[in-house]
Amino acid sequence: MALNVTLETSDNIAKITLVGELDASTASIFKEKVEEAAAHNPQRLVLMMQDLEYMASAGLRVLIFAKQKMGTLDIYVVGAQKDTVLETITKTGFHHSVYLLDEYDAAKIESV
Repeated sequence: MALNVTLETSDNIAKITLVGELDASTASIFKEKVEEAAAHNPQRLVLMMQDLEYMASAGLRVLIFAKQKMGTLDIYVVGAQKDTVLETITKTGFHHSVYLLDEYDAAKIESV
C-alpha cells in the first residue's frame, strides 16, 4: 500500500495526516511534508496517525529528523495503532519525546 501525506497549518500548529504504510520506500514523502511544515515555524507538530497501518524504522528516523529540525516544538502523535505503529515508537523510547494521544484533543493541543 502507498502512503498519502497531507499538511494543514493554522496559527502555530502544523498538522500532518498519514494514511497507508510508512516504510523505506515512502519515508521521503513524509520527510518532504515535515520540511514544508518546518518552514512555517510551528510551535506544535500534530501527526494524525489513526489511518497509518504500518511504520518501519525509516518512519521513525523521519520523526527524529522532525524533532531535530524543528527544535523545541511539541510533537503530538494522535491515534497510533498499537501493534503496527505505536510499538515502533515505544520500543525505541521515542515515546518519551512526544505526546501520545488516542484522539485529537483541542484542549491539550491548541491551548496557548
